[in-house]
Amino acid sequence: MPEATTSENGADGVQIDLFSGSRMANLTSMEKIRLILDGVRDGNIVILEEGLSPDEESKLIEVTMAEIAPDEFNGIEIETYPRSQTADQSFLDRLMGRQSTQKLTVIGPANQIQTLHKDENLISALVSRR
Repeated sequence: MPEATTSENGADGVQIDLFSGSRMANLTSMEKIRLILDGVRDGNIVILEEGLSPDEESKLIEVTMAEIAPDEFNGIEIETYPRSQTADQSFLDRLMGRQSTQKLTVIGPANQIQTLHKDENLISALVSRR
């Protein structure tokens, strides 16, 4: 079961890993998924600056479901805050129905993160130290 992280000064809390878009751009889809799941399995909250593609999100959920085990790993909670579609995509992308990965994504252990509120401007989450 994930535990709270203790820092060098003795304070405990929840670790948050923030990954930039440039860091994730150099990884394959499976490397991204592995990086995310390894962090979440350690009890960390993972925040992606640019999110995942719809196919990568589907694969993340599929791999997560395969790894769920009682008393070991309860799964993930994932929330995405999309950026303005008109600002992120060209006219041709919008016309062709292409989705942008330009979005903030928050992923954490299902037993530690609870979404309290989500709208077009805010994701509010409660993170526990279970």
